[in-house]
Amino acid sequence: MKTTSQKKSNRLPQESKLVVPQAQTPEAGGQTGTVKQDTRLPIDSEARMKNRTMPTDKVLALLHTVNPDLFNLAEVVGKWIWVQFKDQPAATLRQQLAQIGFHWNRERQAWQHPCGAFRLRGAGDPHEKYSSYYPGDQKPA
Repeated sequence: MKTTSQKKSNRLPQESKLVVPQAQTPEAGGQTGTVKQDTRLPIDSEARMKNRTMPTDKVLALLHTVNPDLFNLAEVVGKWIWVQFKDQPAATLRQQLAQIGFHWNRERQAWQHPCGAFRLRGAGDPHEKYSSYYPGDQKPA
């Protein structure tokens, strides 16, 4: 038989609140914890959000200004810009891409910029649906 205090509730009991353990220092008498430090470089999140809404041509111009090598790796797929590397790029390159507004797509193994054309995940390869080109391969006018 259940009493009023045993009824199920959607609220979590006070004892089950999520507690994130802090790394203990040897001086405090505890063991040294293996806490992974965040080594990412700082990013201006407001500027990043503005950059994510820029059109493709402006993102390409910004990419060329910030790092011409990244511009040469860029592929435009539809309205989006993709940058792929053979190996993991240095932290400074990843920070530059993130600051410009790119995000990492683990499934496609590419840094992608939506260029203001935000879409939900689609089925299949976008190369089959949209035209693509490498702006670094095109001759300047």
